[in-house]
Amino acid sequence: MASRLGIKAFLTFGAGWFANSAFNEYVGRKSKSPESLVIDGRIVDKRPALPLFGVVSAATPYDTSSGTDVASRVGQIMQFGFPSLDNIRSFDDYVLSYDRRNRVANWVFEHLTPDGVKHNEAVDRSKCDFKEDLSIHPYFRSTNDDYKGSGYDRGHLAAAGNHKGHQKHCEQTFLLSNMAPQVGRGFNRDSWNRLERHVRKLTKTHPNVYVCTGPLYLSQKEANGKSYVKYEVIGKNMVAVPTHFFKVVVAEDANKNFMMESYVMPNSVISDDTPLTSFMVKPELVEKLSGLLFFDRVSRDKLQFINGKKA
Repeated sequence: MASRLGIKAFLTFGAGWFANSAFNEYVGRKSKSPESLVIDGRIVDKRPALPLFGVVSAATPYDTSSGTDVASRVGQIMQFGFPSLDNIRSFDDYVLSYDRRNRVANWVFEHLTPDGVKHNEAVDRSKCDFKEDLSIHPYFRSTNDDYKGSGYDRGHLAAAGNHKGHQKHCEQTFLLSNMAPQVGRGFNRDSWNRLERHVRKLTKTHPNVYVCTGPLYLSQKEANGKSYVKYEVIGKNMVAVPTHFFKVVVAEDANKNFMMESYVMPNSVISDDTPLTSFMVKPELVEKLSGLLFFDRVSRDKLQFINGKKA
C-alpha cells in the first residue's frame, strides 16, 4: 500500500512538474525568475503558474458602501435586462461586465436622469484620478503603466459627464475597468465625445435614458480574401485595443413610451463634419457583433422609434 501511495504521489507531482516545464519551454524563458516569461519578446511578470496544489482566490469585491441603496440602484439601472452575466461589477451609479482576458469591460450600463447629468458645484472632475480597479484580480487588471506611452487615451465607457449627482459617482468612472484604449484626437476627444453629449441631451426630453456601451473586435478582409480579427495590445498586461465601440440607447418619455438608438463607431480618427447618424446601425447587428442581448425586457409595443424611424 505504501509503495502504491508513493508511486501515485510521484506520478501526480511528476505530471504537474512536466506540464509546468513544458509550458515554460513553449513560451520561452528570458529570465531565471520563476515569475517571468517572454511573449513576443516582452517579459511578462507575475504570471499565474500551473498550480500543483492550492487555488487562486477570487477578487475582493469593490466597496460600494454609500448613502444610497446600491442594490436598489442596480435594480433601476438593469431593470430591462443584463446583456450578459460575465464577471458583473456594480458601482454606485453604473454596472459593468468585465472581460478578464482583454482587460477591458464587455459592456457598461448606465441610467441617466436630468438631475444626474446637470451641472453640480459639488462635483469636480479635476479631483478625479485614474485608478486600478481593486475588485479585479491582479492577473487580469489593467494599470496606468499599460497606457503610458501607448499613444492611446484612457477612454471612458461610462462617461464622467453622465454622473454628476455625487463626487463619488464621478470618481468611480475613473476606475480603469471602465476604460478602454481609444484614439485620442479625432475620436475620444471629438466624435466619441459628441455622441456622449448627444446621449446626455436626450434627458431634456426623456426623464429616463438607459445606455449600454462597450468594445468590439471586428474582422477585416485581407488581400488573400480571408477575414481576420486582429487588434493591438498595449502594456505589460496586454490590454486589448478595440477596433470599434458600440453604444445602444433606450430613452423613456413621460408616457412610458420608448425610443432606441444604436451606434457603432471605429476606433480611429473621424472627421468632425461626419454626422452621428452615419454611425447608426440596427440594434440586431450590434447584438450579433457583440454576442450580447440588449433591453430584452422592453415591451416592443411601447418601442415607438428605432434610429429615428417608426418601429
